[in-house]
Amino acid sequence: MDDMESASPFPGPITSSDAVVPSELSDEVPAMKEDRVIRKAKRTLKPVDVKFNEASLHGTEPAKPVGAFSKNSRKSRNTLSHSRGEPKKGGAGGKGVWGKPGSELDEPLTCRDVHDPNYDSDSQEEYKLEEVEPALTDEQLDSAVEPIIREYLEHGKSEEVEELLKGLNLGSNKHRVAKLALTIALDRHNSQRELVSRLISDLYSKVLTREHIEQGFQELLQSLDDIVLDTPDAHILVGQFIARCVADDCLAPKFITTYKNSADNEWVKGALEKAEVLLSMKNGIAHLDNIWGMGGGNRSVKNLTIKVTDLLKEYISSGDENEAMRCLLELDVPHFHHELVYQSCDMAIEDSTDRVISQMVQLLKFLTTTNVLVIDQFEKGMRRLFNDIQDICLDVPAAYSLLEQLIEKLRGVGLVSDALMGQVPSKGRKRFVSEGDGGLLK
Repeated sequence: MDDMESASPFPGPITSSDAVVPSELSDEVPAMKEDRVIRKAKRTLKPVDVKFNEASLHGTEPAKPVGAFSKNSRKSRNTLSHSRGEPKKGGAGGKGVWGKPGSELDEPLTCRDVHDPNYDSDSQEEYKLEEVEPALTDEQLDSAVEPIIREYLEHGKSEEVEELLKGLNLGSNKHRVAKLALTIALDRHNSQRELVSRLISDLYSKVLTREHIEQGFQELLQSLDDIVLDTPDAHILVGQFIARCVADDCLAPKFITTYKNSADNEWVKGALEKAEVLLSMKNGIAHLDNIWGMGGGNRSVKNLTIKVTDLLKEYISSGDENEAMRCLLELDVPHFHHELVYQSCDMAIEDSTDRVISQMVQLLKFLTTTNVLVIDQFEKGMRRLFNDIQDICLDVPAAYSLLEQLIEKLRGVGLVSDALMGQVPSKGRKRFVSEGDGGLLK
């Protein structure tokens, strides 16, 4: 028995069914069991079961232990940690759990779910639903603002533009309003450019800020290379717009110097230099108020009549048709060209000389040939002259004969049509029919 115990590397019962106990040792088995129980009580480590086979009994193979630390064991490998059976994460882990104790205190006091049994409609706050319009994109803003600006150039009322712009959600693209207005004005006449300058000044501090206007000018200057292809003098016009905005206190004067130092484009430099020169002129601020001139849409009829008269007087003295045409185009009043026709014919009749009559006929022919003066305006001016010929005759008794002479020359150059020729007034004969008529003129 002692030899058998010494042969075994691990004390314990023989679990293999192949093990055979000799008959002479059968009486000693209870003693062996008692000795094993005493020895087991003294162990401090966890017992390890030993599996014996026939080879291990004969000493040819060592016995293989099968215990807690075997390869296929499902038990914890950490012998020092002992779980107390508490829930993971304090009860907050896993699906379908109640959560940590006391977490119900963090929940809102009011239940907003209508289907919740704890829902109380009286304890709910009132909800206010407001319709929110998303901010316009660049394409949407251009398509919405461009018709507004073009319509403004017709009526000239900045209040309507302000009201319409406030109804749009421009978002962070308000600077595109200034850029779009300036871009449209570059293709127009000075009268429309004056309106755009006034519009920017009126929208300042109401719809646009100084930063919006500066950003609009920056983007306009960056795209100046493409604009110059269609408008060769665009850099000069942009410089005038910048100077006018500085005079209107919509732009800071440092904008020119700051942007000029970082500009590397010749067109951009030309625009900024133009603005700098205009601002450095003597009484430049007062001059910049009329930088676009007084367009026809902003002038009174009396003022326009004076300008047309001065234009014709200068033409009579100089005889320069091109200069007269340039002055007429600067007035930018194509709808008022009938005044030129009326004044030129009236001055020819009052002067009563062949030289002035021939000059006026030559000027009217030149203006119609260059399409500056249209036939409708010419005929309208002549009809006005026909209606006033009786008043003109009070100052010039030979007005009727001079008018016939003027009409013949105009007809000779192809300006008077047959329809207009039939409307030419003639001086009728005045005679007394008889004494019985009471001396009435017939």
